[in-house]
Amino acid sequence: MHDFLDDVRLWPGMYLRNRSILDLSSILYGYSVACKIHGVPAVTDFDQLGPFSEWLWPRLGMQHSSLGWEVEIRRAAETAGTPPLDMFFSLLDEFRAERDDTEQDTVR
Repeated sequence: MHDFLDDVRLWPGMYLRNRSILDLSSILYGYSVACKIHGVPAVTDFDQLGPFSEWLWPRLGMQHSSLGWEVEIRRAAETAGTPPLDMFFSLLDEFRAERDDTEQDTVR
């Protein structure tokens, strides 16, 4: 999943109409559903209640949102005057860095 997101970052127009964060969310949701249907273990980082959402809410000054991470990132991006997809990838970098730090602390 994370390799796919790296490809989307490099070539957003190839995967997403109008660089839409909602289209990205739909792709990630579809992947998750397909894995469940076929009994394949899936990366669930981007599910509605997944690790990315749980990390994101405090980062955006929220406790929770039933609208989903894509809507809240879009709202925050509009307020900041930043393209939503750019904000998503900035937040994704932070999420990955913090998760990597936590995993390294656990190993020590």
